[in-house]
Amino acid sequence: MDCCGRDLGPAVALFRSLGDPTRLAIVRRLAEGEARVVDLTRALGLAQSTVSKHLACLRDCRLIDYRAEGRQSFYSLTRPELIDLLRSAEALLVETGEAVALCPVYGEPAGTSELAVVDAAEAVP
Repeated sequence: MDCCGRDLGPAVALFRSLGDPTRLAIVRRLAEGEARVVDLTRALGLAQSTVSKHLACLRDCRLIDYRAEGRQSFYSLTRPELIDLLRSAEALLVETGEAVALCPVYGEPAGTSELAVVDAAEAVP
């Protein structure tokens, strides 16, 4: 898609990569500092295989990377701008109030909890 002489494809791909509840939760956790897979599985309450798949996706997008220390891998954000993006998104959500959450297209269906959304994400690669 092209708008105003700019290709929007890369921006669309970025927001899609962050649009998955599990990947967004991983990015938010890594914004606090590096973490191992075991740390992420405990924090998110998800299976190791699920977390690893999402980490691979985020690595393919070059949003995160890892460093090996012995037999452990420590994951971290590659771009500090991602933290700024998350902060801007949170500020925007504060300003729009419930509008995004209540949006009939993108909002959360009535009665769906955040926990259920994260649980459902475990089934999605």
